[in-house]
Amino acid sequence: MTITDIKIRKLFDEGPMKAIVSVTFDHALAVHDIKVIYARDKFFIVMPSRKNPDGTYRDIVHPINVEFRSMLESAVIEAYHAERIAYDNGTSPLCRREEEYADAIL
Repeated sequence: MTITDIKIRKLFDEGPMKAIVSVTFDHALAVHDIKVIYARDKFFIVMPSRKNPDGTYRDIVHPINVEFRSMLESAVIEAYHAERIAYDNGTSPLCRREEEYADAIL
């Protein structure tokens, strides 16, 4: 299974959650709402989940083995860092979305 696209959907400045990401595999399967978290001096990903009636959370989709999780996590975190640099330089598409949103509410 090959990652064919990674889209950073939203960036966050405050708190441990730094981004929400969508990943496409083999141009055929998209997984949305993967979160990039920074805690305990390291970045990691959290897979999409839903809340159970007892208040706990259960992953909707997740890697089955350590090798695939490591590959996915590395690719997502690398894409996050590239997007963060582009955003800070004003060249990210996310900058334009925020400008359009600000113009729409004025």
